[in-house]
Amino acid sequence: MIDKTAALFAVNTKTRYRFLLRNMLCDCCLKLLHMVFEQKGIDIVKSKLGEITVSVDPAIYSEETLTALLNELGFEVIEDKETALVEQIKRVVIELVHHSTYNAMVRNSDFIVGKFNKSYQHLSTVFSRHENITLEKYIILQRIEKVKELIQQDELSLSEIAYMMGYSSVQYLSTQFKNITGYSVTEYKSLPEKDRKGSGLQ
Repeated sequence: MIDKTAALFAVNTKTRYRFLLRNMLCDCCLKLLHMVFEQKGIDIVKSKLGEITVSVDPAIYSEETLTALLNELGFEVIEDKETALVEQIKRVVIELVHHSTYNAMVRNSDFIVGKFNKSYQHLSTVFSRHENITLEKYIILQRIEKVKELIQQDELSLSEIAYMMGYSSVQYLSTQFKNITGYSVTEYKSLPEKDRKGSGLQ
């Protein structure tokens, strides 16, 4: 029989660490983290995109060791509040562009502001300060990535895609697509799948 007192003591001697993470913007990142941590015997108390709380034996895992492990997996630990805000903004943009059904029905700025208790101007200024592009440009790049995905699925017409993604016309979508990718929509459709590279922004 397990000594309940000893087991309770072992639990109580564990230490919790909470990390805010950069580059964790999709569910596959969370799955990877859960898989690796489970293999290493690290208990995950709570997790969501961009944030994880773990419980570990401090004799085995220190905060520095966990930080190094997260870095190896490609997730940078965030200590700066503005950097954390930028990552939150990215996740909201991805939610808007990739996981909303009718983007034409909501303005980008209204959707984003609705997720934060801050003005769009403030969010945009912070984003530009920490990234190499403006928030507006980041949204455009994500929209084009979604357009690529919809084109490849070949289930909607270009006019339907334009409406779904909030473009005022097919011409506007086609022009922006060419400016960002270097290809017309027709040229992109004819590319081999291996050449249909994403922006790597997610």
